[in-house]
Amino acid sequence: MAGTTPQPPTSRTRSWWGWGWSDAHPDDAECAAMGALIPGTLARPLPVPRVRDLHVGAPAVEAPQSLAHLVSTDPADRAAHSMGKAYRDVVRALRGRPGRIPDLVARPVDDRGVADLLDWAGERAVAVVPYGGGSSVTGGVEYRGDAHRAVLSLDLTAMGRVLEVDVEGRAARIQAGTLGPSLEDQLRPHGLTLRHFPQSFEFSTLGGWLATRAGGHYATGRTHIDDFVQSLRVVTPAGTSSSWRLPASGAGPSPDRMFLGSEGALGVITEAWVRLQERPRHKASASVTFADFRDGLRAVRALAQSDLSPANCRLLDAGEAALAGAGHDGRSVLVLGFESADEPVTARLERALDLARSHGGRTGTRPGGATVYGPGDGGSGEGGSGAGPGDAAVGAWRAAFLRMPYLRDGLARMGAVAETFETAATWDRLPGLIDAVRTEVGEAALKATGHPAMVNCRLTHAYPDGAAPYFTVLTAGRPGDEVALWDELKAVAGEVLHRHRATITHHHAVGRDHRPGYDRQRPEPFTLALRAAKGALDPHGILNPGVLID
Repeated sequence: MAGTTPQPPTSRTRSWWGWGWSDAHPDDAECAAMGALIPGTLARPLPVPRVRDLHVGAPAVEAPQSLAHLVSTDPADRAAHSMGKAYRDVVRALRGRPGRIPDLVARPVDDRGVADLLDWAGERAVAVVPYGGGSSVTGGVEYRGDAHRAVLSLDLTAMGRVLEVDVEGRAARIQAGTLGPSLEDQLRPHGLTLRHFPQSFEFSTLGGWLATRAGGHYATGRTHIDDFVQSLRVVTPAGTSSSWRLPASGAGPSPDRMFLGSEGALGVITEAWVRLQERPRHKASASVTFADFRDGLRAVRALAQSDLSPANCRLLDAGEAALAGAGHDGRSVLVLGFESADEPVTARLERALDLARSHGGRTGTRPGGATVYGPGDGGSGEGGSGAGPGDAAVGAWRAAFLRMPYLRDGLARMGAVAETFETAATWDRLPGLIDAVRTEVGEAALKATGHPAMVNCRLTHAYPDGAAPYFTVLTAGRPGDEVALWDELKAVAGEVLHRHRATITHHHAVGRDHRPGYDRQRPEPFTLALRAAKGALDPHGILNPGVLID
């Protein structure tokens, strides 16, 4: 079945320097109110940065006439493509130091355009940095260094169509530049959904999810975009790779696996066949509180090792619960959600609540503490199941989850460090890992700033053999030196993760910021194979230099 046409773009404008929409950022008064809660922050917020205050020089190269219609040299366009949306990116923009601004921004409309741009860039020693939706938080969409004469930011959002839908096989062929909301809008008439909702859903693309192995909607089971992939089409300087669309295969190493997580260093993903599902009609959610965070950990482990498969199973420590408005009594909060396309899920939720109670959990005063959704009820976000008036903690958590990146930018304007990092480890290492991160990062922040830090933790994804802790760090910054401070704290965290054999990233990708940890984590024979693949597919070394491998 043929695909559908994407909806016209919204009239709202994206922020060039911070997260999301320009009109959604906190104003000066809200920034000041937040800053007042963190000792040592600025007296007034830093001004919102303006592109016209930057030095955006003339492009170092000019695209040939045959490609000129695909290329922009507009200073504002180039500035907006100079970096991602991590805390260090926001601070650099606030301080007027965004880093290397690309010389060109290219928006191809098909594979031929991508291939032609790569051919030209290879001949001219122009670095090509695939941009996705620009939501990278690990330095994955910026150029660092000076080994190339010029930099081209490759934006695929003009390739934003669902090309083909196989309703019978519940799959679709989708262009990689399709943004999350547009993807779901185009699938909706077919009664199907990809149902992959990372926090960046509104501002990230299918290709970006694939290239970074993004984690999304489900807290258990199908947690990563990998689980939905049937086949990939990838344009490389050495040619185009197009794998067969198959339900499964045992034919040697998977070509798709080589490009999943490759972050544009081996090729440019231009389209994919992905597995879909029917849209859920039944939903139920509830919250459970724990006096002891470790009791919550044991409850989550039991849930992950059961056959209940909750869509949402996120445990917030007391500090994280307070930040989200989901709890203010010093107790940890477990947010649970279930969903199904064909059967009620109330019984599964009740079984999950019983299991949580057996590990010391306390549920609300409503029967089961649940908000039950039937056919036609409202949707949900990344958190797993939508929340209605029946469980205030679930609703508060989801609202805070969607708002948090904007608040982080507001705190950055007040000179505070407000950033996150995530990892994954096996259950036997998890308690010690979480305690060590809280202690050592907190001590490092106090030593560096003279002010105490808040280091909170939540579990975002849970597996039978382990889980993914996600840490939030809030502390006063060093005015004018915020980036270096965060880098110091991140290095301390990286050492803790390495010591506990926890991954450097569970779903935020490697980018450039995680390269040191990734270099230590991967086996040396794999490094040799990856370097050989890079040399074979990208002989001129133009694709996202510095990401994954040199």
